[in-house]
Amino acid sequence: MSSFSVRFFTPQALPSAASSVIVRPKTWVLAAPTSAPAASVEVDAVRLEPRVEERDGYFVLKEKFREGINPQEKVKIEKEPMKLFMEGGIDELAKMSLEEIEKDKHTKDDIDVRLKWLGLFHRRKHQYGRFMMRLKLPNGVTTSAQTRYLASVIRKYGKEGCADVTTRQNWQIRGVVLPDVPEILKGLEEVGLTSLQSGMDNVRNPVGNPLAGIDPEEIVDTRPYTNLLSQFITANSRGNPAVANLPRKWNACVVGSHDLYEHPHINDLAYMPATKDGRFGFNLLVGGFFSGKRCDEAIPLDAWIPADDVIPLCKAMLEAFRDLGFRGNRQKTRMMWLIDELGLEVFRSEVAKRMPQKELERASTEDLVQKQWERRDYLGVHPQKQEGFSYVGIHIPVGRVQADDMDELARLADTYGSGELRLTVEQNIIIPNVENSKIEALLNEPLLKDQFLPEPSILMKGLVACTGNQFCGQAIIETKARALKVTEEVERIVSVTRPVRMHWTGCPNSCGQVQVADIGFMGCMARDENGKPCEGADIFLGGRIGSDSHLGQLYKKAVPCKDLVPIVADILVEQFGAVPREREEGED
Repeated sequence: MSSFSVRFFTPQALPSAASSVIVRPKTWVLAAPTSAPAASVEVDAVRLEPRVEERDGYFVLKEKFREGINPQEKVKIEKEPMKLFMEGGIDELAKMSLEEIEKDKHTKDDIDVRLKWLGLFHRRKHQYGRFMMRLKLPNGVTTSAQTRYLASVIRKYGKEGCADVTTRQNWQIRGVVLPDVPEILKGLEEVGLTSLQSGMDNVRNPVGNPLAGIDPEEIVDTRPYTNLLSQFITANSRGNPAVANLPRKWNACVVGSHDLYEHPHINDLAYMPATKDGRFGFNLLVGGFFSGKRCDEAIPLDAWIPADDVIPLCKAMLEAFRDLGFRGNRQKTRMMWLIDELGLEVFRSEVAKRMPQKELERASTEDLVQKQWERRDYLGVHPQKQEGFSYVGIHIPVGRVQADDMDELARLADTYGSGELRLTVEQNIIIPNVENSKIEALLNEPLLKDQFLPEPSILMKGLVACTGNQFCGQAIIETKARALKVTEEVERIVSVTRPVRMHWTGCPNSCGQVQVADIGFMGCMARDENGKPCEGADIFLGGRIGSDSHLGQLYKKAVPCKDLVPIVADILVEQFGAVPREREEGED
């Protein structure tokens, strides 16, 4: 695999143009070697010994490094999770009753932990015996046939079944029961999908520009790169044990837009387009992540790779993380902790020595992402680079869809577009390749007039919410319905004239990415006016995305959810220029 290479064409020249959260004091968005940290850290050679070794085709933690490891690492050692897929273990497990499974620690760990390597998450707390299934959907691109198949899966589960668009351009389907899993996996394969290696200590869905290939302003089409990344990570959906035993989850994105729709600053690895000596390639950002105890923006690695090396670089970095990463306290196992421990230059050298050529070029100064760029709204109707065609971005309220919705979306994609749908990190959907002559008819479809609006209200347009405690066992509060209700009530109080992004997350894990929002709500327990415990939220302010990205800061702690509406209304008036409805009506 070390010699893997693929040829890409160079794109045409472009025209110029008081919290527990730890935030780095400076933000780096583009990856040119400006003032990135180059920490000089003395690292003993013994520390650089790989902690894993290959045994019978799988990578296992060496015995001498097993002291003080976390419980999840012990589960991986006791039984290799990838065998459930690669050696047919899922077929046998699916035949067992839940009563049988619960009697044995190994099978209980299978359904609660190891099945996450197959993208299956047991909802033990809120949907006992049912699973959420997370897919791999590189660049968020899917087809009408795939969408119909997923609809057919969740439909059979009635009110227990639904689907969510995620903040990584992905589908998650809910309500799945274990006996159905082997058949579902076969069905996914038949329509060109997989759920393999999408959970736990694996690489998450590769994110790219949702307008790839159709945007008149794009820098590079990200689809070939995200597809190759996904194919490498899963070995073309057959399973890749070489990158399936990481210390923790790992996120990657390929940037193709000036708008930074891909959110590079919150990924473990972000490929930032840049030229060098007439060659097209990527500067690299590393280490961005959210967790319950720490959040960090990605920093420049001071490295540039030609486009041919997208996969070798990914492989080298994953191997460095796999071999050297800390496997103790799960709060300290993300890749940035390793970068901090080794220092940026030592980490860089460890990645370089795992490259086929055993070296990395220094970063280019020729970034292709324009630093001063006003982020464009992709919702609504917009012209494509293909003459006579447009794409239509539609708002999916907090990303939740039902089976009938998915079937209707598939029909619209076939009838008006090219049978394709694009998912976005804001939990919305884009219908590309619509002939301009069909736009009016599409906009008059009931689904787009009554439910998934191309032009929602300003506050609804920027609303994102994680799963919440309706299904997720880690969530402290309910998020999706509450996010919609609070937003609707706030809109009745104030009039907002400029975009404001509001994100909700049910717990400090921040799947809802509250730190990048203008206003973020992180679920917690609070106390009401009588001192009694109740659902609440920590409020974050000031997160930014795009060329001047930075993470938001804690504004107010433990606000009871029932008290949020007036506080949010005041924030909108004081900091975002909103006008109280009473005053607006009086002026009229």
